Amino acid sequence: MSTPVDDATLNRARAERRARIIRLVRPLQEFMHTEAASGIAIISAVMFALIAANTPLADLYGEFVGYHIAVDVGFFHLDTDLKHWVNDGLMVLFFFVVGMEIKREVVAGELSSGRKVWAPIAAAAGGMIVPVVIFLAIVEGDTARDGWAIPMATDIAIAVGVLTLVGSRVPAGLKVLLLALAIVDDIGAIAVIAIFYTDNIDLAALGITVALLALVLAMSYNGIKLVPLYVVVGLAAWMAAHESGVHPTILGVALGLMTPLQPWYRSAALPDLAEALLSRIRAREAAPEDDDAAHHERVGALLTLSQLGEQAVSPLDRIEHRLLPWSAFLIVPLFAFVNAGVDLRGGAFEDAASSTLALGVGLGLLLGKPIGATLAAWIAVRLGAELPAGVTWPGVAGVGLIAGIGFTVALFVTELSFDDEALLAQAKVGIFIASVVAGLVGLAVMRFLVPMREEA
Repeated sequence: MSTPVDDATLNRARAERRARIIRLVRPLQEFMHTEAASGIAIISAVMFALIAANTPLADLYGEFVGYHIAVDVGFFHLDTDLKHWVNDGLMVLFFFVVGMEIKREVVAGELSSGRKVWAPIAAAAGGMIVPVVIFLAIVEGDTARDGWAIPMATDIAIAVGVLTLVGSRVPAGLKVLLLALAIVDDIGAIAVIAIFYTDNIDLAALGITVALLALVLAMSYNGIKLVPLYVVVGLAAWMAAHESGVHPTILGVALGLMTPLQPWYRSAALPDLAEALLSRIRAREAAPEDDDAAHHERVGALLTLSQLGEQAVSPLDRIEHRLLPWSAFLIVPLFAFVNAGVDLRGGAFEDAASSTLALGVGLGLLLGKPIGATLAAWIAVRLGAELPAGVTWPGVAGVGLIAGIGFTVALFVTELSFDDEALLAQAKVGIFIASVVAGLVGLAVMRFLVPMREEA
């Protein structure tokens, strides 16, 4: 028979374990909720861009996308159109958020340890390799084949949004599998951009970029907390990266990976510190209003309490919380808007229908993703890996289909791959059609073939 002490100890252990789980899961839930809502914003932006590019608004849309913005700070000069500023400038912040998410998953999330990490890694690898094989087997012409990396990409925002349409009864393991797969997918896409879409390296500028990144590490290691200073160094590093020939988005990922995941102060120590400060504040509240010394001490204690509360949250959590809405609801939709405006008049669909490029992109996303992800995950499980709790093989196939939605990063790689407008249009049509079909079929698989968990 258990004693009251044993029961109390057991209940306390359960409460602590529940609190740890909540601390781990809450950022994931917040991220997925924001990304799901962002998916709607991205789809809306794509639709508006297509409408604008295929109506009498086409000239106005072209002027907006092509509007030139010049920046000259003496040692750095850039005069280019809005599309370039979005793709090479604002998207750095998007990839900065991606870098932070990658770090969280690798250090403390689903990708941190255990046999369950290998299933999503294998699924992501298969979902990148098989689409490329299909693409290269179909596409003709050396120039068109430069876009081989296009069907590798997964749009995490829209993919998560599609999964949430199934409802809250989707097994939690499927959501974890999709998010982990998409994160690993992003790592692969970033590596491809860094290695295969970088030309004409300026070693001096690259050296400056690396030195500035080292400076960021040194500042963080020495406990420098002044955020504006990091912003200034980050901007200087972006300028150097832009001149180096390495795509600046890689800088965003690097900075995200370097963002500390540990808070400056342990949250466990915060209550004692806060209580001491609150005692000082209460002791000074009884002082007369004209007591300047008491007033200044009370204000100082309040400011210190505010700083302690902020610094008890890790820089990664704090920065991501502030940047994620801007990335999800402004930067990525704006990127989609300036890049998705394909003029479909004058036989663009007919050209795409007879284009091996559009077919290779489309089948790479629509077939390569689910086949590659499911087959690779099955092999990993046969070798000893484990699927997340509650995940079945129809669920893995459904996640693979949803991962075939490739809007954002696929469009990004398309812009890096081609200068020819005809090839750009063909690849984008392939992305649009495959993403829509993959989303609808994946939704149907999730709805009708995947066992749902019971409502609590």
